[in-house]
Amino acid sequence: MRTREQVIPGILELFNQYAIHATWATVGLLFHKNRVELENTIPIDKPTYDFLNLSAYHFMKHEGIGNDELEDPLHYSASIVKKIASVPYQELGTHSYSHYFCNEPGQTPEQFRADLQAAKKAAEPFNVALNSLVFPRNQFNSGYLAVCKQEGIKSVRTNPTDWFWNIKSTQKESKWLRLFRGMDAYIPSGDKKSYPVSQLKMQEGVLLQPASRLLRPWSPKLKFLNHLKLRRILKEMTQAAKAGEVYHLWWHPHNFGWHPEQNLKELETIVKHFEKLQKKYGMQSKTMTEVVEDYTLVNAATNK
Repeated sequence: MRTREQVIPGILELFNQYAIHATWATVGLLFHKNRVELENTIPIDKPTYDFLNLSAYHFMKHEGIGNDELEDPLHYSASIVKKIASVPYQELGTHSYSHYFCNEPGQTPEQFRADLQAAKKAAEPFNVALNSLVFPRNQFNSGYLAVCKQEGIKSVRTNPTDWFWNIKSTQKESKWLRLFRGMDAYIPSGDKKSYPVSQLKMQEGVLLQPASRLLRPWSPKLKFLNHLKLRRILKEMTQAAKAGEVYHLWWHPHNFGWHPEQNLKELETIVKHFEKLQKKYGMQSKTMTEVVEDYTLVNAATNK
């Protein structure tokens, strides 16, 4: 895997070259440069999952992690976070502090609050406000939105409206759900993926921003499916641009780690297509917080 040394710098280079605005939903544990910083930030009220192996703290206790970023670059990424924050138009969002699972049995809203507070504390040295949240494993939980609002979160990403994106738990998930989520990347099998800003919903004072498409990584085993996946994304982007709608593309940078050259080449094809749509239809690139600003303007104009 070459996520740190090739993938993330490669993504940032492309984003900088094409002025792409992006939100990086980052796990708070990765904001640290050494164990002392990490241990000073860990919340007292940790998640009490029924399945202990879901807990990052359980992993750290039983598997162990290194002392600093040089020794253990997989668990400390302060230099990478700093690099992201230094590139124009990049927003540091949160993916919770401990990769917190909001739909798993055993944990509580107050433990989630403690987790968000730890994430904010970890972000303080970088002088950034964590305005946007992406729920780990896409476990959107509307019951936790009030906590998000109280802890300064302005927007969260929700899942597509398709039934196969209704993710309740990571435990014993139906194979049919995973199968249809995978198929939809290549063959039309779900709902329309773009939407106007005016149709976004505010709940508990937090703006809900549905995901559109997961950019699945390039694979030598998929061959023609790689082409189908990319063609679907470009077509959906074009449809969104023509309609003046939002198209929320997302992926995990570490998914690019096995074949970085091919994955970055696909991403370059996407951002070049965006540049064409920008010139032809006025399509814009936005962070999640910038979409909140757009929604506020549209809502204010509508209510005049």
